[in-house]
Amino acid sequence: MVEDDSRMAQPGKSKRVSCEDCFFHQNHLCALDLGEPCTTFRPAERNLAPERQLAFVFRTERITAAYAFPQPQG
Repeated sequence: MVEDDSRMAQPGKSKRVSCEDCFFHQNHLCALDLGEPCTTFRPAERNLAPERQLAFVFRTERITAAYAFPQPQG
């Protein structure tokens, strides 16, 4: 029996982006004529919203301590 792999999504393989997928290109704001996406590429479906970043969480022992390192004994 042969399995059909064409139906299954391949994890780790993302869609290759192009200039046509860029917010700036779709809104006629791009002045570059490159064959590949540039460093200012922004996905058009997200508009100019930034990617979601991880929240920074302080560790409990650092909040109550006056200094990050223990004081020398002496």
